[in-house]
Amino acid sequence: MELKKAVGLKAAEYIKSGMIVGLGTGSTAYYFVEEIGRRVKEEGLEVTGVTTSIRTKEQALSLGIPLKNIDDVTHVDITVDGADEISTDFHGIKGGGGAHLIEKIVASNSKEIIWIVDDSKMVDKLGAFPLPLEVIKYGSQQIFNHLEEKGYKPTFRMDETGGKYLTDEDNYIIDLHLGTIENPTALEAELNQMVGVVEHGLFLNMVTRVLVGSADGVQDIAIGRQYYSEGK
Repeated sequence: MELKKAVGLKAAEYIKSGMIVGLGTGSTAYYFVEEIGRRVKEEGLEVTGVTTSIRTKEQALSLGIPLKNIDDVTHVDITVDGADEISTDFHGIKGGGGAHLIEKIVASNSKEIIWIVDDSKMVDKLGAFPLPLEVIKYGSQQIFNHLEEKGYKPTFRMDETGGKYLTDEDNYIIDLHLGTIENPTALEAELNQMVGVVEHGLFLNMVTRVLVGSADGVQDIAIGRQYYSEGK
């Protein structure tokens, strides 16, 4: 918890008044949002938040952070979010919390993207963490069957009641238990072509800064802009 809080507080230092800020989802992003709320209340920070999930929206509203929908802004200055895995070449897997569709929409419209993680999320190659696919309900079993035939070891994500997990957009999630992803770019291209898959959790060439919390403190790694929707 302390590592997550440390990187959340560090990320908040990059936020200045006048910015449109993407507010991520998950246990690490939670601390970032809390700190932005504190600065709004105590320091008069003037920002507009764009949230990536219903959970984050509720948290931000409770803290008094002004919000807008992604369709009501021209861009996002900085998005701060967690990640489930980050490889040595700074590709990522996201979606453990089921919000990767909205997270990717917000990230794709962001000038800068900061991922905040503890050092356990840093890996040589992606894949040990299950790769989530958000899929529409209709035909989802056919998608599952196809993924199974490909040897991708799919499972439907279940909720606490034993039913299929529903995303904020009322879709299902299929998790792929791949072990190691040798070629993330090729897999991304394959999944992008798969009918019925709304979005996958591969975030490639997107992040511009990674903050990694460890027992030695917070490592601040600047990657540089690799991806932005206006410059694709």
